[in-house]
Amino acid sequence: MFSDDVLCLLERIEPPQDLVLVPTKLQTEVVLRCREETNCVPCVRVTLHLTVQEPRKEDLDEDGLQEDAELTSRPWPRNESLQAEIILSFQAYLSDRCVLVKVEVPAAMVQPGQNVGSLVFDCFKGPVGGEVRIWSYTQPPYQKELNHTQQLPDCIRPELQDSVRSCWVLPWFNISAEGDAIQLVLDVSTKQNYVLYLYWNQTRNFSTRFHEVLTGPQNITLNQTDLVPCLCIQMWPNVQDAIRNSHCPFWEDPRAHRNLWNQSKLKLRVWGTTGLSWTVEAPCPLSAETVLCWKPMDSELCHPLPLPLPRENVTVNKSQDLPLLTLHPNVCVQVWSREKLQIQECPPEDILGPRRDDMLMLETWGPQDSHSFCAMETSGCTTLPSTTHTRAAFLGKQLLQDLQSGQCVQLWNDTGILWACSLQKYTHERWVLLWLAFLVLAACILLLLLLNRGGMKGWLQFLKEDYRYGGAARGRRALLLYSPDHAGFERLVGTLATALRQLQLSVAVDLWHRRELSALGPLAWFHAQRRQALQEGGMVILLFSPGAVALCQEWLQEVGVPQRPAPTADTFAASLSCVLPDFVEGRAAGCYVVACFEELLPPQGIPDLFHAVPVFSLPSQMPAFLRALLGSGAHRQDTLKAHATRLGQYLQPALEECLQLGSSSSL
Repeated sequence: MFSDDVLCLLERIEPPQDLVLVPTKLQTEVVLRCREETNCVPCVRVTLHLTVQEPRKEDLDEDGLQEDAELTSRPWPRNESLQAEIILSFQAYLSDRCVLVKVEVPAAMVQPGQNVGSLVFDCFKGPVGGEVRIWSYTQPPYQKELNHTQQLPDCIRPELQDSVRSCWVLPWFNISAEGDAIQLVLDVSTKQNYVLYLYWNQTRNFSTRFHEVLTGPQNITLNQTDLVPCLCIQMWPNVQDAIRNSHCPFWEDPRAHRNLWNQSKLKLRVWGTTGLSWTVEAPCPLSAETVLCWKPMDSELCHPLPLPLPRENVTVNKSQDLPLLTLHPNVCVQVWSREKLQIQECPPEDILGPRRDDMLMLETWGPQDSHSFCAMETSGCTTLPSTTHTRAAFLGKQLLQDLQSGQCVQLWNDTGILWACSLQKYTHERWVLLWLAFLVLAACILLLLLLNRGGMKGWLQFLKEDYRYGGAARGRRALLLYSPDHAGFERLVGTLATALRQLQLSVAVDLWHRRELSALGPLAWFHAQRRQALQEGGMVILLFSPGAVALCQEWLQEVGVPQRPAPTADTFAASLSCVLPDFVEGRAAGCYVVACFEELLPPQGIPDLFHAVPVFSLPSQMPAFLRALLGSGAHRQDTLKAHATRLGQYLQPALEECLQLGSSSSL
C-alpha cells in the first residue's frame, strides 16, 4: 500500500529487537511515461529488494537475549505475518517528494536472512537532463539508508526529441569537422536568445571554457587546446529555470585523446633521501597505469622493475607515493595507456645527481630458505653465477661478493629484495687493462715497422691522411637500413658497416643489436636509433636491393602515398611506416642518403620517390658517398679517393660471394 507525499524525517537508527524486514538493494531505470505518443515525460522506476533481518546479539538487551534464545529454538509463528513501513525519498533540482510504502510478508516466507522478493515503484518524474537522488529506509530506521543517483537523459537523445514536448523549444547544435578544425553549428531561430556553455567535465569539478549569451544561428570554432575527451556542451533558452540540452560528444574522438596526452604532464617531487611522489596533471580523467622502470646509464631505454609491484591506475591531479626504501636516480616513472607508453619522467639531476653505472640485482627465496640472485639486463634477468656471455655474468662473482659485504644499496624489500650495485670500480679496472693491452700492441707494431723502414714511411702517410679524414667523422652517427634478401647480402651489409666503422663513423645496424631487437621489437629499436642519429646530426642510410624495392612497391599506391604496413619482423620493413611519410611530406632532405650496389641493382631500379635525396651507386661513387656521410666540411679529394679505394677493395670479396649466392638462389 502506498501513501503519497508524506513528510520525510530521517530518525536515529534503532537496533531491532526482533525479526524485521529491511531493504538491502536499490535499483533504478529511466522510462518514458506517456499520455499519448507525443506527450511523454521521463521518470525513474525504483526496484527495492527486501530481506528478513534478525537482531545482532550485541544489540539485544537482557530481556531480548532471553527472547533471542527462544527465537532461535523455534520457527516464526505460522499465523503471524511480518510488516514494515518503507520510505522512498526523491530529490531533484527544484523538487522533492517522499512516499511511504507499507509491506506485509506472509508468515510462511519469514526466515532470518531470507530474501522475500522486491517491490517496484513506478515511478518518480524527473527533469530532462537532470540528476535525481533517491534514498530508501525503514520507519523506524534499523540500518543506514540506501541511496542512489540517477542521471536522466537530455534532449539530445532521439527518443526524447520526438516524444517530450519540453524538448521542442530547445536550441540545437551539430558538430562539423574539416581537417583539424572543429565547429559547433548552432541551429536556432533568428531572434532566439540562448546560453552556450562549454566546460570540462572533470572528476571533482567543472572547468569553464566558454560561457556566453548568444542570439540567432552561429558557427563557433573550438580551440584545439579545449578539444579533449571530457569537453561537454550545454545550451538552453535564456530564461529562468530552463531545461538544458547537454552533450559530451568527444569521449571517443581520436583527436581529443591526442590533445589530452599532449596537455598531460607527469611531475615528480623529491624530499629527503627516501621520499618521492608523482602527480599526473591532465584536464580529464585518464584510462592509464603507472609503472616503475630502471633506466641504465648511457641508455634511452627504461626497463620495468622485476618486482610484483601493482600497476596502479592513474588518478589525475592527485599525488601518489613511490614505494621504495631508498631513492635512486635510475628509477623512473612511466604512464602507459592502451599498451602504449605515453609519458616518462626521471628524478631531476640537481637533486639525486646523474644516472649511475649500477647493476640492478633481484634477490629471491626458494624452499628451505635458499637464496637466488639475478641481474637485470637488456636480455632479461641473468641468474648469478652464470656461464652466459653478458656483462653481469662476467662480473657475477664480484657482484655477489659486493652483496655479501654490504656494498650494494637496498631499494625494495617485500616478496623479494631489490639491490643496486655499483659497477664504477670494475669499469675503471677494465679501462686500465685495455690501455695496457693497447700500449703493448702499439709497441709491437712500431718495432715491426722499424725493422722495415720502407713500410714505416707508408704507415706515417696513412696516419696523416686518416687524421685529416677521421677527425671530422669521429663520433658522427649513421643508421644503416637494408632488406635481408639472403645470407650473402647480410654478410655484405655487415662488411660495409664494419668498413665505415673503421673510418671512425658510429654505425648502427640491426645485425649488431639482435638481443636488443628481440627485447624491444624492430619498430621501437628503429625509432630509438633514428632519433639518436638525427639529434646528433647524423644520417640514415637506405641501402636498396631487389628485396627492398619489392617491399616499397607493395606499400606504395599508384599515386605514391604510403599504405599503413602490417606488423613485421625485420627492421627495414618495420621502418617504412616512418621512412615513407618523411619522403612523401618532403622531410627527408638532410636526414637520409640512398645507396645501392650497382652489380645487384641499378640506380634506375630505385623507386622515384627516393630520388628526392642523393642516390649513390657503390662502389663506383664511393668518394661522393663518403663525402655525404661526412657533411659539408672541406676534405682533400685525394684523401677521400684513397679511403674510397680501400673501402672498395675491402668490400670486393663479400660482394663477389653475394653475387654467387644470389645467382644460385635464383636458379
